[in-house]
Amino acid sequence: MAQVTPFGSTKAGVHVHAIELEYGALCAEVLTFGARLHKLHHAGSPNLAMGAETLAAYEGPALYSNAVVAPVVNRIAGAQAELGGKTLRFSANEGPNCLHSGPAGTQALVWQIAETSGAAATLEITLPPGHGGFPGARTLRATYALEPEGALRITLEAETDAPTLLNPAFHGGWNLDGSGTLAGHRLTVMAEHYLPVTADKLPTGVIAPVAGTPFDYRSPRAPDPGLDHNFCLATAARALAPSARLTGSSGRALTVETTAPGLQVYCGSGAGVALEPQLWPDAPHHEGFPSIIANPGAPVRQESRYLFTA
Repeated sequence: MAQVTPFGSTKAGVHVHAIELEYGALCAEVLTFGARLHKLHHAGSPNLAMGAETLAAYEGPALYSNAVVAPVVNRIAGAQAELGGKTLRFSANEGPNCLHSGPAGTQALVWQIAETSGAAATLEITLPPGHGGFPGARTLRATYALEPEGALRITLEAETDAPTLLNPAFHGGWNLDGSGTLAGHRLTVMAEHYLPVTADKLPTGVIAPVAGTPFDYRSPRAPDPGLDHNFCLATAARALAPSARLTGSSGRALTVETTAPGLQVYCGSGAGVALEPQLWPDAPHHEGFPSIIANPGAPVRQESRYLFTA
């Protein structure tokens, strides 16, 4: 069984626990607050996960770091969307727009431990109808599983009892040198297209080729600190396939495989690269984007695999 220890209490007094996992070359620690990956070590490396040291930091500036963000990751324009002829209204927490489901997102909630073993843990949370402005009673599960060849597999599952919007994602950030700087890092993204954005970082609706633009990462290059864009891997969920590769100056490499049709890449802090498999952002306002509408009897599932090599 995995070792479960107290990690502290939230500002609201809810107890948070840490789950320690170990298998092969990987050691990981997962927190019930936000179902987040707190630490990951590969073959004796420093912590490669770009998290924080304290619970207070996770409740503050590091709220999204390595958390499972749900029910809808990324941005929703105008903090509202149409569903079934009704207008859903959400909290506007980034100007007039809703980012990461607002303050009611699962990154700010304490999940329950559903199951553990020495190498895997499943966390679960149930959101009541109307929570965050989203309809339906929704149950979400996040499974972290270490694999012997040096891979971390993250499986996200969600179901609802009423039509709703669902686009959960692991908001994971990485520095492969444990250095706090991206010096020496190189990024490859296996995408032919990306989504240009407005000044508010909302998709314009154009699906643009990366060729001939600063967003062409089909060959390894230094990550641009200005990246906060969705790369279009596919137009619908698919079989598990490579989507990105990150290397550090130490020679350590991370290959990301995912079933998701999109990969949000964010380098804003300059300390690491966030690689976030997901459906495309602001989908309710763009007819040609993969839909994030979820219905009863049709569970949502996303699988991603993070393979580390030294």
